Amino acid sequence: MATVHKENPDSKTSSESENFPEKHGTVASDEKTKEDHEIDNLNYPPPWKYEKYFIGGYSQGRMIKFKNPKTMYKAINLFAGVAIMFYGYDQGVMSQVNLNPHYQELMGIAPVEGNSRNVAALGGIVAVYYGGTLVGALVAGSLADRMGRIKAVVFGSLWALLGAVLQASAMNITWMCCARVIAGVGVGAIDCVIPVWSAEVSSHSARGAFLAIEFFMNIGGLALAYWIEYFAYLDPNKEMAWRTPLALQILFILIIGFGINFFPESPRWLMKMGREQESRDVLKATRDADVEYELKTIKKVVKYELETSGANHYAAMLFPKDKYSKQLRWRVFLAVWLQIMQELVGIGVITVYAVDLFQDAGFPLQLSKLLAGFNNISYMFSVVFAVYTLDRYGRRSTMVWGAVGMALELLIAGILDKYAQIKGPNQRSFGAGVATLTFLYTATFGATWLTTPWLYPTEIFPLNVRAKGGAWSVVGWSIGNGIVTMITPFLFQAISYGTLLLLFGLNIFCIPFVVLMYPETAGRSLEQMDTFFEHGGSWNVFRASHNIRDQGIDDWRWTKKMHEGEHEELEKGRRMSSAVRSPEEDEKDARMSWRKRPVYTFRRKGSNAGIM
Repeated sequence: MATVHKENPDSKTSSESENFPEKHGTVASDEKTKEDHEIDNLNYPPPWKYEKYFIGGYSQGRMIKFKNPKTMYKAINLFAGVAIMFYGYDQGVMSQVNLNPHYQELMGIAPVEGNSRNVAALGGIVAVYYGGTLVGALVAGSLADRMGRIKAVVFGSLWALLGAVLQASAMNITWMCCARVIAGVGVGAIDCVIPVWSAEVSSHSARGAFLAIEFFMNIGGLALAYWIEYFAYLDPNKEMAWRTPLALQILFILIIGFGINFFPESPRWLMKMGREQESRDVLKATRDADVEYELKTIKKVVKYELETSGANHYAAMLFPKDKYSKQLRWRVFLAVWLQIMQELVGIGVITVYAVDLFQDAGFPLQLSKLLAGFNNISYMFSVVFAVYTLDRYGRRSTMVWGAVGMALELLIAGILDKYAQIKGPNQRSFGAGVATLTFLYTATFGATWLTTPWLYPTEIFPLNVRAKGGAWSVVGWSIGNGIVTMITPFLFQAISYGTLLLLFGLNIFCIPFVVLMYPETAGRSLEQMDTFFEHGGSWNVFRASHNIRDQGIDDWRWTKKMHEGEHEELEKGRRMSSAVRSPEEDEKDARMSWRKRPVYTFRRKGSNAGIM
C-alpha cells in the first residue's frame, strides 16, 4: 500500500536551504575545475636530450627520509652550510700559499719584493680563479634549469675535484693557473646552484637564522683555511705546508658531490618537468603542513614560467625585446653591480692580503700571521649581527651606514699606517691602531655588506629566472674579486698606506649608488617587487617611487622598509602612514624652532630616504 506524504512547506524550505549551498558549491567547483584545468594541462618540456650523459641526480628511492619534516629542514640547511663553507675555504686558501717560499720558487715568482713581473704573476694566479667562477656560474645556471639542481651541483663538484687535485700537484705556474681556472668553474657552479636549491627545497620560516648560519659557516671556511695553513707552515717541509691545505679541498668536494644525491630535488623543477607526484612527495618530506596549496602555487608559477620561457635565457636578459625582458635587464644590472661594489669596498684586500697589511704596519711576519688569523675569527662572529641589522633597519640603511663606517675606519687606518711605517718610539702604537681599525673594518663589513649582495638577488628576481639570476650574481662577484685580487699586490708595493686611503674613497663612491638606485626589499613580497620594476619606469628609486605614487599605487615609498602594520593597511585599502606626510608631521614641523629645524629636517629627509 502506497503511503501518501503531505508536502510540508517547512520541509521544502529546509530542503531548498540545504540544496542552495550545493548549487553554489557546484558553481564554485566548476570555476575551480576551469582554473585547475588550465594548470593541469600544461605542455611540459621533454627531458633534456643530453641529461643522460651527466652522472648523479635525484632518486626518490635514494632520498633520505625523516619522520619529522623539521629534521629534514635542518639537514638541508646543514648540507647547504657545508657547501658554503667550502666556498669560503676555497676563497681563502691562497692567502698564505702566496707567502710560502717553496711555492714562490716553484712557480718562478721569487722574489716578489721589488719585481713588477713577479708581483703581476702573484696577483694573476689568484685572479684567474675568478674567471673560472664566472664561466662556471653561467654554465650551471643553465644546466640547473635543464637537468635539475642536484645534477648541476654534481657537475660542479667534478670540476672542483679535478681543479683541487691539479692545484695540490702543480709543478709550475702554467699548471697552477690552469688548475685555478678549472677549480673556479666548479666552485662557481656550486656557489650558483646551492643557494637556489636550498631556498626552493626548504621552508624558510626562520630565514634570518638560516642566513646567519650560512654566512657564519662561509667565513668559518675562510678562517679554517687560514689556520690550517698557519699550522702547516710550522712544518719544516715547506712543500707540504702549501700542498696539504690545497689537497684538503678534496674532502669538502667529496661530501658535496656525493651527499647531494641523497637529498630531495627542487619541487619547483620537478613540477616544471611534469613530475607532479615526485614534487608532492618532496613537499611532504620537507613541510609539516598541508602541501596541496603550495603545490597549486608552484603549478601557477610553472605555468607563468612556460609562458615567458623566451625571457629565460642569458641573451634575452641582456638584450631585451619586450617590456618584461627590459625589467629583467635592470634586475641583472642591480645584482651584478652590487656584487662588484661589495668587492670595491675592500674586503678582498683585507682578507687575502691581511698579512702584508700588518707587515706594512710594522709587525713581524709571525705576529702578522697571527693577527690575520684572529681577524678572520672576529670576522666570522660579526656575521651574526647581520641578522639584526638587515631585519631591523632594511637593506639600504644597512649598506649605507656600513659603507660610512668602513670609510671612516679605512681613512683613520690609512693615516695611522703612514706613521706606523716610520721607525721611532711611537711606531708600535701607530701599528696597534692600524690593527685595531682593521679588526673593526672586517667586523663592520661582516655585519653589513657581506650578506646583502647575496640576499638581494633572491628578492628581486622572479621565480622563473631565479637560477640564472643567481648566476648573474656570481658573475658580478667574480668580476669584482678578479679585479681587486689582480691589482692589490701592485697597490701595496706602489702606494703602500695609500691603498687604505683609496679604499676609503671607494666606500664613499659606492654610497650614492645604493641611495639612488636600489629599492628597499625588506618586508616586501616578490609580487610587490614586480610592482616596482613594472611601474617604476626609472633607474632613480626616488623618481620611480613618485611614478608609482602617480599611478595610484599605495605602496610607493620604495626607499623605506615596509613594516607588518603597513601590510595590514594595504589590505584594508588605506594609504600607509609612511608613504605620505601626516597632518601631525606638518604641525610638528611648524612648531619646530629655527635652531632645531635643520637637525629635524635632516632626520626627516634621512628617514624618507630609508637611511635613518
